[in-house]
Amino acid sequence: MEMDSSLDSKPEIRSATPPKEDNDSMKESSHNGEAATSSSLERDGDSSQLPTISSKLLRMLEAATTRQSALVKMQNSEEVFEENDGAVSEAPRTKRQIQYPEQMREFDSHLTKTGRRSLSHSISHSSTDSNSSGGSDAEDLEDEVCPRDMQQMNSKGTRDFCIKNIKLADFGRREIELAEDEMTALMALRKAAQGEKPLAAAKIVGCTHVTAQTAVLFETLKVLGAQCRWAACNIYSTQDEVAAALAEQDFPVFAWKGESEDDFWWCIDRCVNVEDWEPNMILDDGGDMTHWIYKKNPHLFKKVKGIVEESITGIHRLHHLSKAGKLCVPAINVNDSVTKQKFDNLYCCRESILDSLKKTADIMFGGKQVAVCGYGEVGKGCSAALKAMGSVVYVTETDPICALQACMDGFRLVKLGDVVRQVDMVITCTGNKNVVVREHMDLMKNGCVVCNMGRSNTEIDVNSLRTPELVWLHVRAQVDHIVWPDGKRIVLLAEGRVLNLSSSTVPIYVLSITATTQALALIELFNAPEGRYKKDVYLLPKKLDEYVASLHLQTFDARLTELTDEQAKYMGLSKNGPFKPSYYRY
Repeated sequence: MEMDSSLDSKPEIRSATPPKEDNDSMKESSHNGEAATSSSLERDGDSSQLPTISSKLLRMLEAATTRQSALVKMQNSEEVFEENDGAVSEAPRTKRQIQYPEQMREFDSHLTKTGRRSLSHSISHSSTDSNSSGGSDAEDLEDEVCPRDMQQMNSKGTRDFCIKNIKLADFGRREIELAEDEMTALMALRKAAQGEKPLAAAKIVGCTHVTAQTAVLFETLKVLGAQCRWAACNIYSTQDEVAAALAEQDFPVFAWKGESEDDFWWCIDRCVNVEDWEPNMILDDGGDMTHWIYKKNPHLFKKVKGIVEESITGIHRLHHLSKAGKLCVPAINVNDSVTKQKFDNLYCCRESILDSLKKTADIMFGGKQVAVCGYGEVGKGCSAALKAMGSVVYVTETDPICALQACMDGFRLVKLGDVVRQVDMVITCTGNKNVVVREHMDLMKNGCVVCNMGRSNTEIDVNSLRTPELVWLHVRAQVDHIVWPDGKRIVLLAEGRVLNLSSSTVPIYVLSITATTQALALIELFNAPEGRYKKDVYLLPKKLDEYVASLHLQTFDARLTELTDEQAKYMGLSKNGPFKPSYYRY
């Protein structure tokens, strides 16, 4: 197996001060617009010429005009007004920009006492993040300290966890309860199987996203009898309040939003290296947990019964091990199960791509030219959503079958190099490596948005942008401007990591399907008799795939048609399924 070079990489520290000139130009443009509005109202201020507007509204407009005129006069002055306490008043905006300490703080300039960067500190203090709110000095000081350097304990005295802030537990518990209401299938599975405890004696180590939805999965596994230890598979997707809620319930979780690369591997190691505790099952999303154990603790595979892997990246790693004869245990490929492929990849991305781009880049989609790299399930979902919003969508593909599907769906099939100069957005959806490289980004036009919706953070060659001649400007959480020497800039979202999981939310219903599939796969592998599964990679049995779908049909009050005995005999099927052969393509 080719080892991941990121395992030994050190976190990079970058500097990005707010673009002062842009702020000045924006303010001047805003003031000029206000002045124009004021003069326009003065010219057309005769109320007798506006019979359709009520007298009350006219008085409001006149009052607003008076205030705007006064404001324009103050803007042209060089005076700085002060309050009695000496503080600078916010109202009069002068031509000279007033520099505040927060605006001058460099992104990631703060280092913890051990020398690691605290991404979460920089993100939480982004002055342009509309979701941020002010806190007490004590809370700010707590944000500055890396969770690894904090002494943490929940209300029961347990210390076996590492999170951002245990005080957020109540908020996280409410989010988990909301998720439970929508994840009806997983809750039904929990209720149906809790008496049997099918995962009793299972010791599951996991590396997935830590969100309210996955927390429902974690707690379901615990109800079914399993002992679990968990880390996050993405340094940006963790919901700190959810991690706190899990820790408060004595769930060993090691994750916080904004981990450094060093923190990421440290958290995984804390899950694995525990005295008097060894895992016998692995639940992975991306293959990082499996890779870490394989490289650092290979002896643990002697007790591991199986691996359940969710992502295409992790599946590639497992197949690589299998072909080399180095896969030590059987594994189930959840990513290619029908329910996972259709819902988590197609339907989920079709909805979340628009929300993610709006929240990060404030983009108007109509008329924009977009290059979508890859036309698998994720690419199909993204392309359909953007086309419906009026974007001009180009598709790149290597697989002729997927390429033909793109053409039949009305998209123009191109090579990225042929359109990279003209497109407004580039979205990668392949799960491959170096899909967008420095040569492409050098050719992009000013303001081009670059992001990744695939399962890997290797699709965009972000490391090639960390060179002395390029300047990184951190705009807000998950948004960076990369500025070229000639002034051109591109907008990089989530540093090339999975956009919808880093910057937005995923529909709970979709995650319910994935989580239910993962739970059933764990139960199947853990309880399978010896010899049923060899040291290879398997798809989820079709019967379990259909069971996941049937559990979710209850949400729609849907009624399945049942085969008659004659029909079942004619088709050569069991009345209870499976209804399609393994080679059937949905």
